[in-house]
Amino acid sequence: MKGYMNICIIIPTYNNQQFLKQALDAVLHYSIPVIVVNDGSTDMTNEILEDYQSKLTIFSYFPNKGKGYALNRGFDKAEELGFSYAITMDSDGQHLAEDLPLFVEAITNNPDAMIIGSRSLKQENMPTKNTFANKFSNFWFVVQTGIKLPDTQTGFRLYPLKQMRGMRAFTSRYEAELELLVRAAWRNIPLIPIPIQVYYPEKGERITHFRPCVDFLRISLLNTIFVFTAIVYGYPSRFFKRKNHLNQNKSH
Repeated sequence: MKGYMNICIIIPTYNNQQFLKQALDAVLHYSIPVIVVNDGSTDMTNEILEDYQSKLTIFSYFPNKGKGYALNRGFDKAEELGFSYAITMDSDGQHLAEDLPLFVEAITNNPDAMIIGSRSLKQENMPTKNTFANKFSNFWFVVQTGIKLPDTQTGFRLYPLKQMRGMRAFTSRYEAELELLVRAAWRNIPLIPIPIQVYYPEKGERITHFRPCVDFLRISLLNTIFVFTAIVYGYPSRFFKRKNHLNQNKSH
């Protein structure tokens, strides 16, 4: 498939031995360079990755430090290798590799944007708590940025590394993806949602490391901080950057 525009795939993984091989085989079918960040796995992940040493870039460390930390290290590696864009995917089998061409098409038409994979809240087998968390997050995202998105919780995204130069998550776990989205909006990076498919296994098959009480509390705390930050920085920053952009266009 043509038109990858210097794109790589970043897959952070932690103790997902059940689905990891399936996920890697699926993405490698598309011949896009893959970076796997092994976030301190203690199961058979290391043994599985040994079979892929020649097929992808592997970055490992111990102990587990959280998804936000893993994404930061993946972005660092992608920039080090000279990539302009990075598609992030989970390793638990939820994200389908067959949707990758949709991201390529979207970034081809919007080369400075962040492409946001958007799940249907009516997806079969979607956990009720996911639906609530997404609606909760979407509401506060509008408050913090003035932008409405259908899915602010998804991890299937394409990040424009040049437009995000120097931007790394301060938070280290699941709330990092929301943080990056809000800060991208404040930087006036266009946010383009595209519909994606999601596979949710039957109850009992899926492995998740999301801790409902602790992680939801962390996300709520982050939202509280961002509401205040939006007033003193976020909205003024968006205004002045947009004004400068308009002035530059007039001067041309």
